[in-house]
Amino acid sequence: MSELLLADVTIRSVSVSEMNNNVYLVTERASGKQLLIDAADETPAILELVASAAKDGPEPEVVGIATTHEHWDHVRALAEVVERFAVPTYAGAEDINGIAKESGVKISHGLTHGDRVSVGKVELEAIHLRGHTAGSIAYALQDSSGQQVIFSGDSLFPGGVGNTWEDPERFESLLNDVSERIFEKFPDDTVVLPGHGGSTTVGTERPHLGEWRQRGW
Repeated sequence: MSELLLADVTIRSVSVSEMNNNVYLVTERASGKQLLIDAADETPAILELVASAAKDGPEPEVVGIATTHEHWDHVRALAEVVERFAVPTYAGAEDINGIAKESGVKISHGLTHGDRVSVGKVELEAIHLRGHTAGSIAYALQDSSGQQVIFSGDSLFPGGVGNTWEDPERFESLLNDVSERIFEKFPDDTVVLPGHGGSTTVGTERPHLGEWRQRGW
């Protein structure tokens, strides 16, 4: 497990499955309210992640489960976790049917670009990034300290955007959205927490956008 401590929230994460999926737990420390992002697999590990945050706030409570996109490796534990916590669920509107097909879970709140998900008094903004899937959503959090964090799912990684299966139109769509909706909006110190592997920052990746466009992936 890893931990990122900000002024308002603690962000904990665990890597699960043979796909090394990252599961994130955002806790607002003032209240203890929590948002789980990507119930990917290994329900016991996810429950252990939640339990590890028991001292992050006065009354720890999972109040929502968010999914970045419909792919099977990001939703394998979703049904079990939803049954365990019975809280509102969030995902991109265009991916709701795919998530239902892969997991059997009917998402309660379909998100569009600019929608907000509340965790106590902390809000995460939905950033629609079209290309990896039609409804891929990144979740952007701004702490009162000014620090910003983006949970990018499989749309942005260290070294490039997500897989678009050598489809030029999908690649163009994803790179354009990432450029306009992340790199043109967020400062260099914004932390990017992807769906697999290690983190990066907007400033680390910004100089390479032209290279990504030229290489086509």
